[in-house]
Amino acid sequence: MADWRMKRQILRTASFLLMLVGLLTVYIVYLSAWEADDLAANPLNMRSAAARADIRRGSILDARGRVLAQTRQDGSRSYPMGAAMAAVTGYNGEKIGSAGVEGHANRELLGLSENLSRIGPISQLFQSDQGNDVKLTIEADAQQAAYDGLDGRRGAVVVLDAATGAVLAMVSSPSYDPNDIESNWKLLSKQADGALLNRAVQGLYPPGSTIKPMIADAALTNAATDERETFDCTGSLDVGGGQTIRESHGEVHGSVDLRKALTESCNVTFGTLGMRLGDEKLKKAFERFGFDREIGGDIVMTRSHLPSFGTLGSGDQAQTAIGQSSLLVTPMHMALLAAAYANGGIIMKPYLVQQVITPGGTVIHETVPQKWLTATTPEMAARLDSYMEDVVTKGTGKAAQVSGIRVTGKTGTAENAAGKDHAWFIGSAELRNRRIVFAVIVENGGGGGTQAAPIARKVILSLQN
Repeated sequence: MADWRMKRQILRTASFLLMLVGLLTVYIVYLSAWEADDLAANPLNMRSAAARADIRRGSILDARGRVLAQTRQDGSRSYPMGAAMAAVTGYNGEKIGSAGVEGHANRELLGLSENLSRIGPISQLFQSDQGNDVKLTIEADAQQAAYDGLDGRRGAVVVLDAATGAVLAMVSSPSYDPNDIESNWKLLSKQADGALLNRAVQGLYPPGSTIKPMIADAALTNAATDERETFDCTGSLDVGGGQTIRESHGEVHGSVDLRKALTESCNVTFGTLGMRLGDEKLKKAFERFGFDREIGGDIVMTRSHLPSFGTLGSGDQAQTAIGQSSLLVTPMHMALLAAAYANGGIIMKPYLVQQVITPGGTVIHETVPQKWLTATTPEMAARLDSYMEDVVTKGTGKAAQVSGIRVTGKTGTAENAAGKDHAWFIGSAELRNRRIVFAVIVENGGGGGTQAAPIARKVILSLQN
Protein backbone atom coordinates (compact mmCIF):
# COMPACT_ATOMS: atom_id res chain seq x y z
CA MET A 1 0.00 0.00 0.00
CA ALA A 2 2.83 2.37 0.92
CA ASP A 3 4.56 1.55 -2.37
CA TRP A 4 1.43 2.47 -4.32
CA ARG A 5 1.11 5.81 -2.52
CA MET A 6 4.75 6.59 -3.23
CA LYS A 7 4.33 5.69 -6.91
CA ARG A 8 1.26 7.91 -7.13
CA GLN A 9 3.18 10.86 -5.61
CA ILE A 10 6.05 10.29 -8.04
CA LEU A 11 3.59 10.15 -10.96
CA ARG A 12 1.95 13.41 -9.87
CA THR A 13 5.33 15.12 -9.47
CA ALA A 14 6.52 13.85 -12.84
CA SER A 15 3.29 15.02 -14.52
CA PHE A 16 3.67 18.45 -12.96
CA LEU A 17 7.29 18.72 -14.10
CA LEU A 18 6.36 17.60 -17.62
CA MET A 19 3.65 20.27 -17.71
CA LEU A 20 6.20 22.93 -16.68
CA VAL A 21 8.61 21.71 -19.35
CA GLY A 22 5.78 21.88 -21.90
CA LEU A 23 4.88 25.44 -20.91
CA LEU A 24 8.53 26.46 -21.02
CA THR A 25 8.88 24.92 -24.50
CA VAL A 26 5.81 26.79 -25.75
CA TYR A 27 7.18 30.06 -24.31
CA ILE A 28 10.59 29.54 -25.93
CA VAL A 29 8.93 28.85 -29.29
CA TYR A 30 6.82 32.00 -28.85
CA LEU A 31 9.89 34.13 -28.14
CA SER A 32 11.82 32.61 -31.04
CA ALA A 33 9.04 32.84 -33.61
CA TRP A 34 7.03 35.93 -32.73
CA GLU A 35 9.18 38.13 -30.50
CA ALA A 36 12.63 37.46 -31.97
CA ASP A 37 12.85 40.63 -34.05
CA ASP A 38 11.81 42.96 -31.21
CA LEU A 39 14.12 41.27 -28.71
CA ALA A 40 17.08 41.32 -31.10
CA ALA A 41 16.60 45.03 -31.77
CA ASN A 42 15.91 45.99 -28.15
CA PRO A 43 18.56 48.41 -26.88
CA LEU A 44 18.60 46.56 -23.54
CA ASN A 45 19.77 43.36 -25.25
CA MET A 46 23.28 43.17 -23.75
CA ARG A 47 24.32 40.23 -25.92
CA SER A 48 23.68 42.26 -29.07
CA ALA A 49 25.40 45.32 -27.60
CA ALA A 50 28.48 43.29 -26.72
CA ALA A 51 28.62 41.78 -30.19
CA ARG A 52 28.28 45.18 -31.89
CA ALA A 53 31.22 46.65 -30.00
CA ASP A 54 33.57 44.52 -32.11
CA ILE A 55 31.97 45.37 -35.46
CA ARG A 56 33.20 48.20 -37.68
CA ARG A 57 30.02 49.97 -38.71
CA GLY A 58 29.36 50.23 -42.46
CA SER A 59 29.15 53.48 -44.40
CA ILE A 60 26.08 55.40 -45.51
CA LEU A 61 26.30 56.49 -49.16
CA ASP A 62 24.24 58.78 -51.36
CA ALA A 63 22.70 57.64 -54.66
CA ARG A 64 25.98 58.23 -56.51
CA GLY A 65 28.22 56.63 -53.91
CA ARG A 66 29.28 59.78 -52.06
CA VAL A 67 30.03 59.06 -48.40
CA LEU A 68 27.49 60.54 -46.00
CA ALA A 69 28.62 58.68 -42.87
CA GLN A 70 31.61 56.48 -42.14
CA THR A 71 33.57 55.02 -39.23
CA ARG A 72 36.82 56.65 -38.12
CA GLN A 73 39.86 54.69 -36.94
CA ASP A 74 38.88 55.25 -33.31
CA GLY A 75 35.44 53.74 -33.97
CA SER A 76 33.49 57.03 -33.86
CA ARG A 77 31.32 58.16 -36.75
CA SER A 78 32.17 60.89 -39.24
CA TYR A 79 29.59 62.85 -41.26
CA PRO A 80 31.25 64.75 -44.15
CA MET A 81 28.16 66.88 -44.99
CA GLY A 82 27.47 67.70 -41.35
CA ALA A 83 24.30 69.64 -40.59
CA ALA A 84 23.10 69.68 -44.23
CA MET A 85 22.52 65.91 -44.15
CA ALA A 86 21.57 65.45 -40.48
CA ALA A 87 17.84 65.03 -41.18
CA VAL A 88 18.74 62.00 -43.31
CA THR A 89 21.73 60.32 -41.68
CA GLY A 90 20.70 61.08 -38.12
CA TYR A 91 23.39 60.17 -35.61
CA ASN A 92 24.91 57.25 -33.73
CA GLY A 93 26.49 57.60 -30.31
CA GLU A 94 27.45 55.28 -27.48
CA LYS A 95 25.55 57.30 -24.88
CA ILE A 96 22.71 58.78 -26.94
CA GLY A 97 21.73 55.91 -29.21
CA SER A 98 20.85 56.46 -32.86
CA ALA A 99 18.35 58.23 -35.10
CA GLY A 100 17.66 58.73 -38.80
CA VAL A 101 19.16 56.15 -41.16
CA GLU A 102 21.71 55.33 -38.46
CA GLY A 103 18.81 54.09 -36.37
CA HIS A 104 16.52 52.66 -39.02
CA ALA A 105 19.29 50.75 -40.81
CA ASN A 106 21.25 49.95 -37.64
CA ARG A 107 21.11 46.19 -38.16
CA GLU A 108 22.23 46.45 -41.79
CA LEU A 109 25.11 48.81 -40.94
CA LEU A 110 26.31 46.25 -38.39
CA GLY A 111 25.95 43.34 -40.81
CA LEU A 112 23.43 41.66 -38.51
CA SER A 113 20.83 39.84 -40.57
CA GLU A 114 17.47 38.92 -39.09
CA ASN A 115 18.21 35.22 -39.46
CA LEU A 116 21.52 35.47 -37.59
CA SER A 117 20.02 37.53 -34.78
CA ARG A 118 17.60 34.72 -33.94
CA ILE A 119 20.12 31.98 -33.24
CA GLY A 120 21.70 33.50 -30.15
CA PRO A 121 25.43 33.30 -29.28
CA ILE A 122 26.07 30.89 -32.18
CA SER A 123 25.48 33.82 -34.56
CA GLN A 124 28.86 35.26 -33.56
CA LEU A 125 30.56 32.38 -35.38
CA PHE A 126 29.11 33.69 -38.66
CA GLN A 127 29.32 37.41 -37.92
CA SER A 128 31.80 39.54 -39.88
CA ASP A 129 33.78 42.24 -38.09
CA GLN A 130 32.80 44.68 -40.86
CA GLY A 131 29.22 45.90 -41.31
CA ASN A 132 27.42 46.45 -44.60
CA ASP A 133 27.23 49.73 -46.49
CA VAL A 134 23.80 51.29 -46.97
CA LYS A 135 23.25 53.17 -50.22
CA LEU A 136 20.46 55.76 -50.13
CA THR A 137 18.27 57.40 -52.77
CA ILE A 138 19.42 60.83 -51.57
CA GLU A 139 21.34 63.01 -54.04
CA ALA A 140 23.88 65.08 -52.14
CA ASP A 141 23.81 68.06 -54.54
CA ALA A 142 20.03 68.44 -54.20
CA GLN A 143 20.28 68.08 -50.42
CA GLN A 144 22.94 70.80 -50.23
CA ALA A 145 20.98 73.10 -52.56
CA ALA A 146 17.85 72.75 -50.40
CA TYR A 147 19.81 73.33 -47.19
CA ASP A 148 21.53 76.40 -48.64
CA GLY A 149 18.20 77.67 -49.94
CA LEU A 150 16.69 77.68 -46.45
CA ASP A 151 19.77 79.60 -45.33
CA GLY A 152 19.32 78.89 -41.63
CA ARG A 153 15.60 79.79 -41.58
CA ARG A 154 13.21 77.40 -39.89
CA GLY A 155 11.58 75.12 -42.41
CA ALA A 156 11.89 71.98 -44.47
CA VAL A 157 12.33 70.72 -48.03
CA VAL A 158 11.29 67.33 -49.43
CA VAL A 159 12.13 66.18 -52.97
CA LEU A 160 10.92 62.88 -54.45
CA ASP A 161 11.15 60.96 -57.70
CA ALA A 162 7.47 60.91 -58.71
CA ALA A 163 7.67 57.59 -60.59
CA THR A 164 9.42 55.59 -57.85
CA GLY A 165 8.95 57.38 -54.52
CA ALA A 166 12.72 57.63 -54.02
CA VAL A 167 13.56 60.48 -51.60
CA LEU A 168 16.10 62.71 -53.39
CA ALA A 169 16.39 65.31 -50.63
CA MET A 170 15.00 65.73 -47.13
CA VAL A 171 16.15 68.82 -45.27
CA SER A 172 15.10 70.23 -41.91
CA SER A 173 16.26 73.57 -40.51
CA PRO A 174 17.55 74.49 -37.99
CA SER A 175 19.81 71.48 -37.99
CA TYR A 176 22.68 70.09 -35.94
CA ASP A 177 26.15 68.77 -36.72
CA PRO A 178 26.12 65.00 -36.06
CA ASN A 179 29.93 65.07 -35.81
CA ASP A 180 29.78 66.61 -32.34
CA ILE A 181 26.23 65.87 -31.25
CA GLU A 182 27.21 64.01 -28.07
CA SER A 183 29.05 67.03 -26.68
CA ASN A 184 26.03 69.24 -27.47
CA TRP A 185 23.36 66.71 -26.51
CA LYS A 186 22.15 68.38 -23.29
CA LEU A 187 21.54 71.69 -25.02
CA LEU A 188 19.92 70.17 -28.14
CA SER A 189 17.64 67.82 -26.21
CA LYS A 190 16.15 70.71 -24.21
CA GLN A 191 14.86 72.44 -27.36
CA ALA A 192 11.36 71.00 -27.85
CA ASP A 193 10.95 72.29 -31.42
CA GLY A 194 14.62 72.81 -32.18
CA ALA A 195 17.28 71.12 -34.26
CA LEU A 196 16.45 67.53 -33.27
CA LEU A 197 12.94 67.83 -34.74
CA ASN A 198 12.87 66.57 -38.32
CA ARG A 199 10.43 69.10 -39.71
CA ALA A 200 10.21 67.31 -43.05
CA VAL A 201 8.32 64.36 -41.55
CA GLN A 202 7.47 65.43 -37.98
CA GLY A 203 6.57 69.10 -38.39
CA LEU A 204 2.83 69.82 -38.62
CA TYR A 205 1.70 72.99 -40.39
CA PRO A 206 -1.47 74.45 -41.92
CA PRO A 207 -0.99 73.89 -45.68
CA GLY A 208 -2.63 77.12 -46.76
CA SER A 209 -3.36 77.39 -50.47
CA THR A 210 -1.19 74.38 -51.38
CA ILE A 211 -4.24 72.22 -50.55
CA LYS A 212 -6.31 73.91 -53.28
CA PRO A 213 -5.38 71.47 -56.12
CA MET A 214 -6.91 68.67 -54.05
CA ILE A 215 -10.03 70.74 -53.35
CA ALA A 216 -10.37 71.48 -57.08
CA ASP A 217 -10.05 67.74 -57.72
CA ALA A 218 -12.74 66.96 -55.12
CA ALA A 219 -15.10 69.63 -56.49
CA LEU A 220 -14.81 68.37 -60.08
CA THR A 221 -15.05 64.72 -59.01
CA ASN A 222 -18.21 65.37 -56.99
CA ALA A 223 -19.76 67.72 -59.58
CA ALA A 224 -19.69 70.62 -57.10
CA THR A 225 -18.49 72.72 -60.04
CA ASP A 226 -17.21 72.34 -63.59
CA GLU A 227 -14.60 74.08 -65.71
CA ARG A 228 -17.20 76.41 -67.27
CA GLU A 229 -18.55 77.93 -64.04
CA THR A 230 -17.30 81.39 -63.10
CA PHE A 231 -17.02 82.80 -59.62
CA ASP A 232 -17.29 86.47 -58.74
CA CYS A 233 -14.42 87.35 -56.42
CA THR A 234 -15.13 90.63 -54.66
CA GLY A 235 -12.29 90.11 -52.21
CA SER A 236 -14.34 88.57 -49.39
CA LEU A 237 -16.75 85.68 -48.82
CA ASP A 238 -19.54 85.58 -46.23
CA VAL A 239 -19.39 82.09 -44.63
CA GLY A 240 -22.19 82.65 -42.12
CA GLY A 241 -22.21 83.38 -38.42
CA GLY A 242 -20.84 86.86 -39.00
CA GLN A 243 -17.59 85.42 -40.42
CA THR A 244 -15.91 86.26 -43.71
CA ILE A 245 -12.95 84.89 -45.66
CA ARG A 246 -10.80 87.50 -47.34
CA GLU A 247 -8.24 87.43 -50.12
CA SER A 248 -4.56 87.81 -49.33
CA HIS A 249 -3.41 91.44 -49.35
CA GLY A 250 -6.97 92.61 -50.07
CA GLU A 251 -6.91 91.43 -53.69
CA VAL A 252 -10.04 91.33 -55.84
CA HIS A 253 -9.83 88.73 -58.62
CA GLY A 254 -13.11 89.54 -60.35
CA SER A 255 -14.72 86.87 -62.54
CA VAL A 256 -12.67 83.65 -62.51
CA ASP A 257 -13.19 80.06 -63.61
CA LEU A 258 -11.63 77.17 -61.69
CA ARG A 259 -8.36 77.19 -63.64
CA LYS A 260 -7.86 80.91 -63.12
CA ALA A 261 -8.95 80.64 -59.48
CA LEU A 262 -6.15 78.15 -58.83
CA THR A 263 -3.64 80.19 -60.84
CA GLU A 264 -4.40 83.31 -58.83
CA SER A 265 -5.12 81.40 -55.57
CA CYS A 266 -8.61 82.81 -55.08
CA ASN A 267 -9.85 82.16 -51.54
CA VAL A 268 -13.42 83.14 -52.39
CA THR A 269 -13.67 80.38 -55.01
CA PHE A 270 -12.21 77.64 -52.85
CA GLY A 271 -14.07 78.71 -49.73
CA THR A 272 -17.28 78.45 -51.75
CA LEU A 273 -16.31 74.98 -52.98
CA GLY A 274 -15.53 73.83 -49.45
CA MET A 275 -19.03 74.75 -48.30
CA ARG A 276 -20.58 73.07 -51.34
CA LEU A 277 -18.66 69.86 -50.71
CA GLY A 278 -19.56 69.66 -47.03
CA ASP A 279 -18.01 67.48 -44.35
CA GLU A 280 -18.45 64.03 -45.87
CA LYS A 281 -17.03 64.84 -49.31
CA LEU A 282 -14.17 66.84 -47.82
CA LYS A 283 -13.35 63.92 -45.55
CA LYS A 284 -13.34 61.46 -48.46
CA ALA A 285 -11.01 63.73 -50.43
CA PHE A 286 -8.46 63.79 -47.61
CA GLU A 287 -8.74 60.01 -47.25
CA ARG A 288 -8.19 59.50 -51.00
CA PHE A 289 -4.84 61.26 -50.71
CA GLY A 290 -3.83 59.33 -47.58
CA PHE A 291 -3.99 62.18 -45.08
CA ASP A 292 -5.62 59.82 -42.57
CA ARG A 293 -2.80 57.26 -42.59
CA GLU A 294 0.90 56.68 -41.99
CA ILE A 295 3.42 55.64 -44.64
CA GLY A 296 5.38 52.92 -42.85
CA GLY A 297 8.71 51.50 -44.01
CA ASP A 298 11.80 53.67 -43.51
CA ILE A 299 9.79 56.93 -43.49
CA VAL A 300 8.41 57.56 -39.99
CA MET A 301 5.98 60.40 -40.70
CA THR A 302 3.66 62.08 -38.23
CA ARG A 303 0.03 61.57 -39.19
CA SER A 304 -1.88 64.67 -40.33
CA HIS A 305 -4.27 66.43 -37.97
CA LEU A 306 -7.62 66.60 -39.74
CA PRO A 307 -10.65 68.68 -38.75
CA SER A 308 -13.49 66.90 -36.92
CA PHE A 309 -15.48 66.12 -40.03
CA GLY A 310 -19.15 65.63 -39.24
CA THR A 311 -19.20 68.52 -36.81
CA LEU A 312 -17.95 71.41 -38.98
CA GLY A 313 -19.94 74.51 -39.66
CA SER A 314 -19.85 76.27 -43.03
CA GLY A 315 -17.07 78.57 -41.81
CA ASP A 316 -14.75 75.68 -40.95
CA GLN A 317 -15.60 73.92 -44.21
CA ALA A 318 -14.56 77.04 -46.11
CA GLN A 319 -11.42 77.46 -43.99
CA THR A 320 -10.43 73.82 -44.50
CA ALA A 321 -10.75 74.25 -48.27
CA ILE A 322 -8.18 77.05 -48.20
CA GLY A 323 -5.84 75.07 -45.95
CA GLN A 324 -6.64 76.67 -42.61
CA SER A 325 -9.00 75.79 -39.72
CA SER A 326 -7.51 72.94 -37.62
CA LEU A 327 -5.89 71.21 -40.61
CA LEU A 328 -2.19 70.39 -40.08
CA VAL A 329 0.09 68.41 -42.42
CA THR A 330 3.75 67.49 -42.89
CA PRO A 331 5.95 68.70 -45.77
CA MET A 332 6.48 65.05 -46.76
CA HIS A 333 2.75 64.57 -47.23
CA MET A 334 2.45 67.72 -49.32
CA ALA A 335 5.19 66.37 -51.59
CA LEU A 336 3.10 63.20 -51.94
CA LEU A 337 0.09 65.34 -52.89
CA ALA A 338 2.17 66.95 -55.63
CA ALA A 339 3.27 63.46 -56.72
CA ALA A 340 -0.33 62.39 -57.35
CA TYR A 341 -0.72 65.05 -60.05
CA ALA A 342 2.72 64.46 -61.55
CA ASN A 343 2.36 60.68 -61.73
CA GLY A 344 -1.04 60.07 -63.27
CA GLY A 345 -2.93 59.91 -59.99
CA ILE A 346 -0.70 57.26 -58.39
CA ILE A 347 1.33 58.02 -55.26
CA MET A 348 4.38 55.81 -54.82
CA LYS A 349 5.53 54.84 -51.34
CA PRO A 350 8.52 57.05 -50.42
CA TYR A 351 11.73 55.30 -49.41
CA LEU A 352 15.32 56.21 -48.47
CA VAL A 353 17.33 52.95 -48.54
CA GLN A 354 18.16 51.91 -52.08
CA GLN A 355 20.65 49.06 -51.51
CA VAL A 356 22.48 47.17 -48.77
CA ILE A 357 25.98 46.18 -49.90
CA THR A 358 28.38 43.73 -48.21
CA PRO A 359 32.07 44.59 -47.61
CA GLY A 360 32.80 42.40 -50.65
CA GLY A 361 30.56 44.49 -52.87
CA THR A 362 27.59 42.11 -53.10
CA VAL A 363 24.16 43.71 -53.11
CA ILE A 364 22.11 41.71 -50.60
CA HIS A 365 19.05 43.95 -50.62
CA GLU A 366 17.58 46.27 -53.23
CA THR A 367 14.37 48.20 -52.66
CA VAL A 368 11.65 47.66 -55.24
CA PRO A 369 9.39 50.72 -55.67
CA GLN A 370 5.83 50.14 -54.44
CA LYS A 371 2.56 51.91 -55.10
CA TRP A 372 1.19 53.49 -51.93
CA LEU A 373 -2.26 54.41 -53.22
CA THR A 374 -4.26 55.61 -56.20
CA ALA A 375 -5.44 59.09 -55.26
CA THR A 376 -7.23 60.21 -58.41
CA THR A 377 -7.81 59.30 -62.04
CA PRO A 378 -5.19 59.82 -64.78
CA GLU A 379 -7.54 62.28 -66.49
CA MET A 380 -8.05 64.35 -63.33
CA ALA A 381 -4.32 64.26 -62.58
CA ALA A 382 -3.53 65.60 -66.06
CA ARG A 383 -6.11 68.38 -65.67
CA LEU A 384 -4.79 69.55 -62.30
CA ASP A 385 -1.21 69.20 -63.51
CA SER A 386 -2.10 71.62 -66.31
CA TYR A 387 -3.65 74.04 -63.81
CA MET A 388 -0.50 73.89 -61.69
CA GLU A 389 1.66 74.65 -64.72
CA ASP A 390 -0.31 77.89 -65.14
CA VAL A 391 0.54 78.82 -61.53
CA VAL A 392 4.22 78.89 -62.53
CA THR A 393 3.89 80.38 -66.01
CA LYS A 394 1.17 82.94 -65.32
CA GLY A 395 0.43 83.08 -61.60
CA THR A 396 1.94 83.26 -58.13
CA GLY A 397 4.74 80.71 -58.70
CA LYS A 398 6.79 82.50 -61.36
CA ALA A 399 9.89 82.53 -59.13
CA ALA A 400 10.19 78.74 -59.65
CA GLN A 401 10.59 79.01 -63.42
CA VAL A 402 13.67 77.34 -64.96
CA SER A 403 14.51 77.91 -68.62
CA GLY A 404 13.88 74.82 -70.75
CA ILE A 405 12.17 72.85 -67.97
CA ARG A 406 8.44 72.38 -67.46
CA VAL A 407 7.71 73.29 -63.83
CA THR A 408 4.33 73.07 -62.10
CA GLY A 409 3.42 74.31 -58.67
CA LYS A 410 1.14 75.83 -56.08
CA THR A 411 2.11 78.56 -53.68
CA GLY A 412 0.73 78.87 -50.20
CA THR A 413 0.73 81.52 -47.49
CA ALA A 414 -0.54 79.80 -44.35
CA GLU A 415 -1.81 81.91 -41.49
CA ASN A 416 0.00 81.23 -38.23
CA ALA A 417 -1.53 82.23 -34.91
CA ALA A 418 1.90 82.33 -33.27
CA GLY A 419 3.50 84.79 -35.66
CA LYS A 420 4.15 85.67 -39.28
CA ASP A 421 2.59 83.52 -42.01
CA HIS A 422 4.34 80.35 -43.24
CA ALA A 423 5.51 80.30 -46.86
CA TRP A 424 4.78 77.15 -48.93
CA PHE A 425 5.49 75.91 -52.43
CA ILE A 426 4.73 72.45 -53.80
CA GLY A 427 5.01 71.18 -57.36
CA SER A 428 6.97 69.22 -59.92
CA ALA A 429 9.63 69.54 -62.61
CA GLU A 430 10.13 67.46 -65.75
CA LEU A 431 13.84 66.79 -66.05
CA ARG A 432 15.60 65.01 -68.88
CA ASN A 433 15.13 61.47 -67.59
CA ARG A 434 12.64 61.74 -64.71
CA ARG A 435 10.01 63.84 -63.03
CA ILE A 436 10.62 65.17 -59.56
CA VAL A 437 8.15 66.57 -57.04
CA PHE A 438 8.84 68.77 -54.06
CA ALA A 439 7.42 70.56 -51.06
CA VAL A 440 9.08 73.59 -49.48
CA ILE A 441 8.03 75.41 -46.31
CA VAL A 442 9.70 78.41 -44.71
CA GLU A 443 8.31 79.04 -41.25
CA ASN A 444 7.18 82.63 -40.74
CA GLY A 445 8.51 83.30 -44.23
CA GLY A 446 5.50 85.27 -45.51
CA GLY A 447 4.62 84.75 -49.18
CA GLY A 448 5.13 81.32 -50.73
CA GLY A 449 5.77 82.78 -54.17
CA THR A 450 8.61 85.02 -53.00
CA GLN A 451 10.19 82.89 -50.25
CA ALA A 452 9.55 79.18 -50.95
CA ALA A 453 9.37 79.02 -54.76
CA PRO A 454 12.99 80.28 -55.23
CA ILE A 455 14.23 77.40 -53.06
CA ALA A 456 12.44 74.91 -55.31
CA ARG A 457 14.16 76.54 -58.27
CA LYS A 458 17.58 76.03 -56.66
CA VAL A 459 16.80 72.33 -56.16
CA ILE A 460 15.62 71.92 -59.76
CA LEU A 461 18.83 73.50 -61.04
CA SER A 462 20.91 71.13 -58.90
CA LEU A 463 19.18 68.11 -60.45
CA GLN A 464 18.74 69.16 -64.07
CA ASN A 465 21.92 67.41 -65.18
